[in-house]
Amino acid sequence: MYKELFSAVAIVLTLMAFFPYTRSILQGKTKPHLFSWVIWGSTTFVVFLAQLADKGGVGAWPIGVSGIVTIYVAFLAYMHKSDNTITQTDWLFFIMAMSSLPFWYLTSDPLWAVVILTTVDVMGFGPTFRKAYIRPFEEQLMFYILFVVRNLFAIVALEHYSLTTVLFPSVTAVACLIFVLMVMCRRRTTCQ
Repeated sequence: MYKELFSAVAIVLTLMAFFPYTRSILQGKTKPHLFSWVIWGSTTFVVFLAQLADKGGVGAWPIGVSGIVTIYVAFLAYMHKSDNTITQTDWLFFIMAMSSLPFWYLTSDPLWAVVILTTVDVMGFGPTFRKAYIRPFEEQLMFYILFVVRNLFAIVALEHYSLTTVLFPSVTAVACLIFVLMVMCRRRTTCQ
C-alpha cells in the first residue's frame, strides 16, 4: 500500500511542478526551449513504457504522467513561440531519442532503451542549459526542485528495482539539481 501512496505523492508533485510552469508559459514569463521539451516528452514516455515492461508497477506511473504533460509543454512552447531555435545538435539528440525504439525492439531488452533515452534526456538539457546560462531569469527553479523530490518518491514507489526502472529517475533528479545550482549561480553573478 505504501508504494501506491508514494506513487500518488509523486504524481501530485508532478502536477504541482507543471501547473505554475505551464501558467508561466501562458503568461509569457517562461520561455522553454521547444526541442528540449520535445526530446524530454518523447524520452520520458518511452522510459515509462520500459519501466512497465520491467515490472516497475505503480512507481512507473509518475513518469508516464510526466511524459504526457511534458509533451503538452512542448506544444505550449511551440504555440507561444518560445525559444524555437533548433540547431543541428538538437536534431542529433532527437534522432538519438527516436533510435532507442528500434534498438529496444531488436534487443528485446528495455534496459538498452532506458540507457539510450536517459543519455539523450540528459543531453536534451543542452539547449535549456545554454539558454538558462545566457538568460537565467527565464526559468522557474521551483519546477526543477519539485522534479528532484518527485523522482525520489517515484523511485521509492517502484515495485521492482533494476537498472531499467531506477536509472532514468535517478539521473534526471541529479540533472535537475545541477541545473538549479547552475541557474542560481548565474543569477547571483548576473545581478552583481
